[in-house]
Amino acid sequence: MTYSKKMEQLTSAIFSQLNEEKNKLISNGAEIYDFSIGTPDIPPAPHIIESLLKEAGKIENYIYSINDTKELIDAVVRWYRRRYDVLLETDEVVSLLGSQSGFAELSLSLIDAGDIVLTPDPGYPIFSVGPLLAGAEIVRLPLLKENNYLVDFDSIDEEIAKKAKLMVISYPNNPTTATAPRDFYIKLVEFAKKYNIIVLHDNAYSELVFDDSKGISFLSIPGARDVGVEFNSLSKTYSIPGCRIAFAVGNAEIVNQLKIIKSHVDYGMFLPFQKAAIAALDGNQDYVQVVKDTYRKRGNVLAEGLKDIGWHIDKPKGSMFVWAAIPPKYHSSLDFTFDLMKKSGVIVVPGSSFGNHGEGYVRFALVQTEEQISKAIERIKNSGILA
Repeated sequence: MTYSKKMEQLTSAIFSQLNEEKNKLISNGAEIYDFSIGTPDIPPAPHIIESLLKEAGKIENYIYSINDTKELIDAVVRWYRRRYDVLLETDEVVSLLGSQSGFAELSLSLIDAGDIVLTPDPGYPIFSVGPLLAGAEIVRLPLLKENNYLVDFDSIDEEIAKKAKLMVISYPNNPTTATAPRDFYIKLVEFAKKYNIIVLHDNAYSELVFDDSKGISFLSIPGARDVGVEFNSLSKTYSIPGCRIAFAVGNAEIVNQLKIIKSHVDYGMFLPFQKAAIAALDGNQDYVQVVKDTYRKRGNVLAEGLKDIGWHIDKPKGSMFVWAAIPPKYHSSLDFTFDLMKKSGVIVVPGSSFGNHGEGYVRFALVQTEEQISKAIERIKNSGILA
């Protein structure tokens, strides 16, 4: 029996290995503090749950929802106007069953075999997986600490830029937690126009920025919708990851390509989820601040606590993660990850799993309470791994 060669590039070995070791430790009675997978533990706002429960009780909502409802599209348009001062047309919006599937669908609708796609390194794996499924050649753009983890457009080989078809950008960034200033996006639009490159900006964490600034939309830059689209997910902002609610907004032609491919591979978003999305977007936004403050406090507790025991790491600038340089005595993020797990019960993700330039780091997902974070820090301290 043979399988597609594409599958060879889709291994999730690190998470399987982490889970296998985790189960061994649990079976031996170890106490585990799992910071590996970024699944929000904060419950959704009550009005979102109430909407979902109400709509799920209506028999008429169990039909195929092949098209987005007008009410849903209008809610997205209103939210973008209020939040980013971006005026969208209704044909510039389409729902996605989460950003994960959206990346795959966008790639299939835009990419031919052999096309060059520029992706960040380190970067969220789906940024490369989607294009790989479409047969793309991936060129990875290094995100370096000395450049504040921003893409350096001047360092991109001009011959590569001339051939590139798609560029994936994401700030606030997973895993580095970096944020991007407005002038970065101005350079992005100029670069994309110069080389005729389509831009996909993943804006999943725009509400989770921890300084006094606010996350911005790529589409707020003049000319941005001429060159690309933005993905915006409700998963982290409103703590509803299981509902798989996201949107692609921006260039109408690209959005239409997504609509076409979605008409062949899915039957649209479950109507109760559409209603829950409307409740989230149009409802009281105070809870978004609660979510943001929760992740900010957790990040500070973790960074300050680790500093107190001799592990100096940067506080996150945004997202729901902490990007931590491994202790100097280690040269492999993978080795450090498994030593940390075995000696302390604390589970993180090795930076190398996000790309070659992630080596030397590990990622914490801020999915444990402040109390659990403090206990984890104590376990790391007592493990002797930092000695």
